[in-house]
Amino acid sequence: MPENAPNTTHIQRTVRRQVSCSGIGLHSGHKGTLSLKPAPADHGIVFRRLDLGGLEIPARVDRVAGIHYATGLAQDNATVETVEHLLAALVSLGIDNVVVELNQAEVPIMDGSAASFVYLVHEAGVAALKKPRRFMKVVRPIQLARGGKRIALYPADHFSVTYSISFDHPLLRHQMRTLRMSEEAFVDEIAPARTFGFLREVEMLRQKGLALGGSLDNAVVLGETGILNASLRFEDEFVRHKILDVIGDLALVGHPLIGHLVAHCGGHALHASFARRIVEETAAWRLVELPVEPLAEPGHESVPAKGAVPAG
Repeated sequence: MPENAPNTTHIQRTVRRQVSCSGIGLHSGHKGTLSLKPAPADHGIVFRRLDLGGLEIPARVDRVAGIHYATGLAQDNATVETVEHLLAALVSLGIDNVVVELNQAEVPIMDGSAASFVYLVHEAGVAALKKPRRFMKVVRPIQLARGGKRIALYPADHFSVTYSISFDHPLLRHQMRTLRMSEEAFVDEIAPARTFGFLREVEMLRQKGLALGGSLDNAVVLGETGILNASLRFEDEFVRHKILDVIGDLALVGHPLIGHLVAHCGGHALHASFARRIVEETAAWRLVELPVEPLAEPGHESVPAKGAVPAG
């Protein structure tokens, strides 16, 4: 591996202890409780519906269902909805294995960003496991385009994201940002960015049974000439949130990515389709194990959550 490969603890990790939070679902409007519980190596990220007898749904691209302004997963007759912000936080903090228990279908939206989930993982602590983490290293480009929407992965020695958006709105005519992803970059520059929507679409969404829990407390809402919220957290909060979304959606490939992700005007449907394409194009990547850093000895103990952002 090149010397400038992702600088992380290259062994699998889980949360050190169980932690919980409660909140309202963005689309359902229902209040629910979420818990993170430790899981063994090679378990992956798995959702467990306590209200359905403990039925489990793995966070994998072959379980994607119901892309309606959020990413949903399904197993048999059970679903989990709006998983992308939580998944982005988990993989960005290096959590490979965890059980996510829910007592209803939708992951709480919290404040519309991933910041609350970052706090939850920090409260739980991180435990190192005894097996190496396997990275999906891109060796040739993978691309997908639908109309004016485009997304691609190119070979690189670390995980970075370039995202651009364009809307017919005074605040959103064009925004672009490139970040080399690390835990610090995610926590400081991406996790606080909130989901956003347009006031003119709210009534249409609610007629479809969506955005029933949405408010200025958990979303940035754009009127015709500006935002209804008091302020933005970043001048380009909108494109930062798109980066958050794509990290969470591509978590469904099941492994951390090493490559440069470039997206233009994407959304959950495009992200999910691209995750499927990545998994299918087996000649475009290889699974690699990176050397374990000397201080990161295997064992169930708390370790610093530093380094490259896994995308799965």
